[in-house]
Amino acid sequence: MDIKKLLDTHIKSSQVLLTPLDIEEKIPLSEEAAKTVLRGRWQLEHILEGHDTRKFVVVGPCSIHDPDAALDYAQKLKTLSDRVRDRILIIMRVYFEKPRTTVGWKGLINDPDLDGSFHIEKGLLTARQLLLKIAELGLPAGTEALDPITPQYLSELVSWSAIGARTIESQTHREMASGLSMPVGLKNGTDGNIQVAIDALQASRNPHHFLGINGMGQVSIFKTQGNPYGHIILRGGGGKPNFNSEVIRWVESKLEELDLPQKIVVDCSHGNSNKDHRRQPQVFSEVVDRIAAGDRAIVGMMLESNLYAGKQSIPENRQDLQYGVSITDPCIGWEETEETILQAYQKLG
Repeated sequence: MDIKKLLDTHIKSSQVLLTPLDIEEKIPLSEEAAKTVLRGRWQLEHILEGHDTRKFVVVGPCSIHDPDAALDYAQKLKTLSDRVRDRILIIMRVYFEKPRTTVGWKGLINDPDLDGSFHIEKGLLTARQLLLKIAELGLPAGTEALDPITPQYLSELVSWSAIGARTIESQTHREMASGLSMPVGLKNGTDGNIQVAIDALQASRNPHHFLGINGMGQVSIFKTQGNPYGHIILRGGGGKPNFNSEVIRWVESKLEELDLPQKIVVDCSHGNSNKDHRRQPQVFSEVVDRIAAGDRAIVGMMLESNLYAGKQSIPENRQDLQYGVSITDPCIGWEETEETILQAYQKLG
């Protein structure tokens, strides 16, 4: 019997990828970038511990598809960050991977040329280069941890991570969260189920053993000690928002029962804005009002924002792409982003 008939029967091809160390050598971490990342993690940890009374805001494009536009956005965001830093810690949303319910563009790492060519090695190099430039601006970055191998290539440049609504029940992602070197936000499910995020929070705080690759690309067994800086992200779902005071109180009580940190982030997009990007500032304002009135459980917010508002489909001719406009979820534009955060700054004074 030909044993080859048992192997890779649905695999069309495969290729060897550069190891994490190879890519780190090509795009090494600079001292200035390292300082930014570590400072961002330390500040987030202090906010989550209650030693820093500021709130943090994860804000930026739904996904990165144009590094030049992303860097343009980052420069504007750094200027805004400096204006509000005594009351608000700004983390730039730098998402390179997009989970899909069925099919669609999977993000810059998977398909950097936006044409189905899937030059993943190029995507990893492009993503790392952009993260390095953003960090060298002095701006910490946050991203979604989706593929369990990707963090080996990029995590030293990331100050905050999230486990998304589509992977929150995955054992692989809960184990990965327990070993990540930065604070991790855990989203409720796409149907609005918050209990799965609470379960994930419990799991991620505990030690785990799992398979992965090390810096040399070798398959390895990792033993984690658990991540003490996990926190819940409420993003709505099931056709309704979940950032109202009744839900917040319910989440607080559940966390207290389980002796878990009562720290909550509100994602002002997705279900909480009924998938209407224009409602994000209103949601953000309501959350800030609640914080200003004394709600101590809410430690941060998320906004999907780009240089220009709305979204666009990927055109057949890539030259027709509108600069600074999302190709995934619609975003609010820069001017509205700046106004929304400055208004929050005044309310939190």
